[in-house]
Amino acid sequence: MVEVQLTNVRVDLQTNTPVVLLQELEGARRTLPIFIAAPEATAIAFALQGVVTERPMTHDLMRDILGELGVTVERVVVTELRQSTYFAELHLRQGESRHTVSSRPSDAIALAARTGTPIFVAEELLDLEGVVLAAQDDDEEPVNPEELVHQFREFIRDVKPEDFSS
Repeated sequence: MVEVQLTNVRVDLQTNTPVVLLQELEGARRTLPIFIAAPEATAIAFALQGVVTERPMTHDLMRDILGELGVTVERVVVTELRQSTYFAELHLRQGESRHTVSSRPSDAIALAARTGTPIFVAEELLDLEGVVLAAQDDDEEPVNPEELVHQFREFIRDVKPEDFSS
């Protein structure tokens, strides 16, 4: 397993689809881009920017429920890519008991962003799918959550069923 950091949530300009970027902490600093849905992208962007909503979002609720039950999220692991779908696991601890729960990577990352939980990627997966990105300009700012929501609404308004056919 390779530890990564959640570096950003962006909108891919070619597909107008949100993508989360996970960059390895050491080594070549490869980045694993994972395309995700709009609600999870917004949830992750809000967590990255410290946006507090009036009512808890789904991942805030998950964090709060786990906390009330005395469950700690020890780590999130993006495990594999199967038929263009990424898979992840939540590694949980409650007292001496440990549990592993299957999760969509976007949900696991959104929860990790709220709990400060370390994120890992299976080394074989990073070897196959990781890319080295050009350095980000210091002047370049991360996407504003409101702008991200606006871009998602435009995407949803303009998307057609045939856009998803292969």
